[in-house]
Amino acid sequence: MRLIVISIGRLKQGPERELAERYRERFEDTGRKLGFRGLEIHEIPESRARDAATRIAEEAAAISALIPEKYPLVALDERGKSIDSATFARELVRWRDDGTPAAIFTIGGADGLSPDLQRKARLRIAYGSATWPHQMVRVMLLEQIYRAATILAGHPYHRA
Repeated sequence: MRLIVISIGRLKQGPERELAERYRERFEDTGRKLGFRGLEIHEIPESRARDAATRIAEEAAAISALIPEKYPLVALDERGKSIDSATFARELVRWRDDGTPAAIFTIGGADGLSPDLQRKARLRIAYGSATWPHQMVRVMLLEQIYRAATILAGHPYHRA
C-alpha cells in the first residue's frame, strides 16, 4: 500500500522541509519491510482568490483531482478526532491488510478543507484543539506515519 500526502502550500527550504524529509526517508526504510510501497507528497499552491469560499473551492478542486475514488481519505482537520499513535498504526495496517492500494492524507490551506472533502474522509484527525500552520501539520503527520511503522515493526522508537 502506498501512502499519499496532498498538502496545500509548499515547504520552503529550511528546518521544516529537512524534518519532513527525514521522517519520509525513515518511513521508506521501515515501511518497505512492512509491505508499504512508498510515501508520496504532492504540494498544491495556495489559491490566490480574494474570498475564503473561492479559495477553499479552488483548493478542493485541486486536491480532488489527485484523489482516486475508492482510496481511503484522511483529512487533517482541527475539528477532527484526536487518536493515539497505536490506533493510527492499527488503521494503516487494517487498510494494508484489506488490500487497499493507497491511503490519501489531505492537509488544507489557511482556510481549511472544503466541507465536501471533510464529508468524504473516512477519518478526520486533529492534533489537539489548537490551530497549526500547514507546514507543522505536515511534519507532525509524517512523524506519526513513521511512528506507526515503528509500532508495527516492534521498534523501540515508540514508547507507550
